Amino acid sequence: VHELESEVEAEQRRGGDAIKVFRKYEGRVKELTYQTEDKKNVNRLQVLVDKLQLKVKAYKRQAEEASSPVQVQHELEEAQECADIVESQINKL
Repeated sequence: VHELESEVEAEQRRGGDAIKVFRKYEGRVKELTYQTEDKKNVNRLQVLVDKLQLKVKAYKRQAEEASSPVQVQHELEEAQECADIVESQINKL
């Protein structure tokens, strides 16, 4: 009887040890799952950052081009002045 009790106790210890090991690995699996999800989220965010950077560049380009009409207007005025001068010289002939 004593021998059987010892075997039962030993088996209970092994079962308890197995449960501890299982819980340890279960925690590790959860940790790795979270890390994997974090990496996926980081990748998604990086894609969004890249897209936003492209939009910012496009908006900058549009802003620069928006100032271009002012330059075009100035050049048009200069061209008009030159045309007026040429027209007045032609009229003098």
